[in-house]
Amino acid sequence: MRCITILLFLVGTIVYGQRSDFEHIDFTKADSIAAHYSGASLKNLPVLTHNLTANLPTDVEKFRAIYTWVGTNIENDYSSYVKTRKKRKKLSENQEALTAWNNSFTPKVFENLLKHKKTACTGYAYLIRELASLADINCKIVNGYGRTATLILDENSIPNHSWNIVELNGKWYLCDPTWSAGKIVIEEDGPRFEPDYFDGYFLAEPELFIRNHYPLEISASLLENPPTFEEFIEGPVVYKEAFGASIFPIVPKKMYLEIVKNESVSFKLTSAQPIEKENTFLLLNTGGSSKEHQPKITRNGNATILQHTFDKAGRYDVHIKVNDTIIATYVIKVKRK
Repeated sequence: MRCITILLFLVGTIVYGQRSDFEHIDFTKADSIAAHYSGASLKNLPVLTHNLTANLPTDVEKFRAIYTWVGTNIENDYSSYVKTRKKRKKLSENQEALTAWNNSFTPKVFENLLKHKKTACTGYAYLIRELASLADINCKIVNGYGRTATLILDENSIPNHSWNIVELNGKWYLCDPTWSAGKIVIEEDGPRFEPDYFDGYFLAEPELFIRNHYPLEISASLLENPPTFEEFIEGPVVYKEAFGASIFPIVPKKMYLEIVKNESVSFKLTSAQPIEKENTFLLLNTGGSSKEHQPKITRNGNATILQHTFDKAGRYDVHIKVNDTIIATYVIKVKRK
């Protein structure tokens, strides 16, 4: 529990920022350095850190090189994740024992990482923190809940994910190196890791990050008015593509809705850049069939409102699709009356 108290103190006394704070920074050189040292050994972390950061002028560029290198060189170890999940579940009702186990288990995870460049989320977050610390960058591990279309949570769920917060220029920022690295694909002969580096979780916007990351210590959300855990698990599923385009699903706040036939539902999105009407659709799945609909679209400032009338009863999986990618999903039950 001591580490949580420290985190609360740090986050509570230092302001937090958004990725747009660094829109003037060109990360090309940092990414190029990370690519140049692809495949480098983890046996000497000070040397690796020096190679990644010595020729970069700012802390954010140094952290970018570290983050990109980790995201493109470390393999997600699904078997390690399964073992961790089972242990966490076993100790879920004994917070003191869970904390003690986490503290003893993390070095073992890190040792395996150094040998094989494979790890679960705890190892990713630990490596980011260690490399950042060697570069004199303040970085913390955050434990909590990750939520995706396949990671369904309820009020009794145990913590299942770890990520980082990092201090740059006196402000705190969020990132998730595990989800940036790629994804686990479940196949008949077992799970495999599919590398696919994704930039959207690097210094992610707190208002969007909270849609699929909920920290045990709520101050680590970097939000002044964070949702409750119940609101978090009741919200829509938000996909990584929303992060890449900085699109925020605002309304409805709950994923599951119940309406009557011929009633309309409005989906409100906000975005940094205007959303093109001709590239915005609702993909409705019901009864095994799928159909794309062009909703009624209106704009109000940086908000885009998509309105659709459900004229048939049934259960619909409603996917909001922007620029050929699905950014969020709702489930709507339409009753006859």
